[in-house]
Amino acid sequence: MVTEAPEPARRRRHGKELEAALLSAAWDELVEAGYARLTMESIAVRARTSEAVLYRRWANKDQLVLAAIEHHRNAKPVAMPDTGTLRGDLLAYLTAVSEARAAFFAVAAAAAFSGLRADTGLTPAQVREKVMGGRRLPHERTIYQRAHERGEIDLTRIPAAVLAMPFDLVRHDLLMDLEPPEPARVRSIVDELFLPLVRPRDR
Repeated sequence: MVTEAPEPARRRRHGKELEAALLSAAWDELVEAGYARLTMESIAVRARTSEAVLYRRWANKDQLVLAAIEHHRNAKPVAMPDTGTLRGDLLAYLTAVSEARAAFFAVAAAAAFSGLRADTGLTPAQVREKVMGGRRLPHERTIYQRAHERGEIDLTRIPAAVLAMPFDLVRHDLLMDLEPPEPARVRSIVDELFLPLVRPRDR
């Protein structure tokens, strides 16, 4: 008589490994079920854990969803381009960000419009910050610093709002259209709106 081998015991997860697994499960549940239908129970089932484990880390599903959105965004960084020019770096990075983040923004925006903002009591600006992350990302700073060192721009003379503009416009398009901007739109942002404001006047 042949007996089936017992299933191997599931390895217990701890600390950051456990938290990452819980946040990944929450994101997957958000994608498949949507914010309105998502519950702490459904996340616990997907993560193969108990609701108590979730509640020890997050007070409610709103906090968990916001944490899952942030975790998913940070877990999938966009590669840094190095084309040798400010224009080339911006075109490459903005295009890559658009293509990589379109699906993410669709899910995050759907959650915000389905009640996440109202349930958390956050302002629209605070939700934007949670979904999009900080206004200045390391890649943005690196792109501008390299251009400054090449002599293409003078960072000491450019307002922060101008430096943020191309990235803010692309994020705005992603939130409004929930799909990557057309290449012509990205070129227009860089060539017609941004570069004329930052290039030295003697060029």
